[in-house]
Amino acid sequence: MNLLNKIFGKTTEPRKEKELPWVPLTHLSQLEDIKERSKHKTQLLFKHSTRCGISSMVMNQFVKAYDNVYDFDLYYLDLLNYREISNEVANTFQVIHESPQLLVIANGRVVAYESHGAINEINLEQFVF
Repeated sequence: MNLLNKIFGKTTEPRKEKELPWVPLTHLSQLEDIKERSKHKTQLLFKHSTRCGISSMVMNQFVKAYDNVYDFDLYYLDLLNYREISNEVANTFQVIHESPQLLVIANGRVVAYESHGAINEINLEQFVF
């Protein structure tokens, strides 16, 4: 049986999922911090609806594809629990709210953003300082 498991890739060890160093966006004051930090390092803000299957699928694809060599700060916004912050993100950065949505912030402003499947088409390499 062990030979069959090796051949067909079955393992008794749980697969380790890739984890990113997300910073939860839970306070309005963090938006000013993000703007200030973006003057020295690109900031990424992922807006996610925890009850949306499409949002979960896109986030999983993003996590799998993300290359840690970029050295961006990664913020995660749970839209359902922090709708007020989501509204302020739209106001502060002048981007219409969508979900899921990724904002790329550099020099205090949004330099790129996409939603849904287009999130994973953003060429993040071009935003490395």
